[in-house]
Formats: sequence, structure tokens, C-alpha cells
Amino acid sequence: MDEIKFGNRPDPEVLEALVGKSPSLVSALSNAAAYLFGCLEKVNWAGFYILRGEQLVLGPFQGKPACDLIPLSSGLCGRAAREKRVVRVADVHACPEHIACDESSRSEIVLPIRAGCGDALWGLLDIDSPVTDRFTQEDEELLVKAAEVMERAVNSLGPLLLG
Repeated sequence: MDEIKFGNRPDPEVLEALVGKSPSLVSALSNAAAYLFGCLEKVNWAGFYILRGEQLVLGPFQGKPACDLIPLSSGLCGRAAREKRVVRVADVHACPEHIACDESSRSEIVLPIRAGCGDALWGLLDIDSPVTDRFTQEDEELLVKAAEVMERAVNSLGPLLLG
């Protein structure tokens, strides 16, 4: 594998090249989580949750151990999944619906990943930071592009089977 250059911001083109070489969706998600975690400053968790029925199942990630299952009715990830939109929270401790998998997290951004044509939700990209108000509008725009890269990977590499 060519050496991946880590900057202080993820490059969607580098992410596309990285996941485009993946032989499976698991490896694409794993490398994407590692790349995003390595590129983004002041983050303590970056990874994926995969929609299965009425819950989100933990997928590949970087950071401390996380919640294995999140009901769609709970948390910021549940809200992002229900509403199929980006959820960006400056201070998660001021947000009653936040699920504290890591007490050191202070801000969070959650982005939907769609599958197939249309608006079908596949899962989420979730990134946490130990810094209050860490994620800017510029970060959101860049991470939307990263989520779009992952949508293409999901659609080209096929389903991820969970037990």
C-alpha cells in the first residue's frame, strides 16, 4: 500500500483512493475510520454505526470502546438516523439526548450515509471531540464529502453482513 499522507484535515480525494482499493466493505470502513481519526485534530473517536432494523450497530472505529447498540429512539446518532441529516452539537453535555459512551467527549458531529438510489439510510459516520464547539461549518462541509465517499464505497462493495 502506498503511504497515506496525513494532514490536519481529511482530503476526500485521498479517502476515495484509500477506500477505492479496498477488497471489502469492512476494510474500507476500517481504513476510513483510521484515516479520519488520524487527520482530524482534537478528536477522540471516529467511526461508523450501521443501521439494522430499529437500531444502530457499532462498526469499525478508532478511539475508546463505544456503545455496541443504539436504538433509533436514543441519542444524537438516533436523531441523525431518524431525520437522515447531519447533527452537529457544540456541547454534548448540554444536550439531554446525548449518550455518553466516553465522558471526555464534549462535541460531536454525526453524518448519514445512504445506500442505493434515493434516501435509504445505510448507517452513520460519527466523530467526537474532547473540545467544546470543535466542529465548524467548514468541518461539516468537508465531512459531508467524506460521507459521500463512503456512500459510494457502500454501494460498490455491497452489504456488510452482521450477525
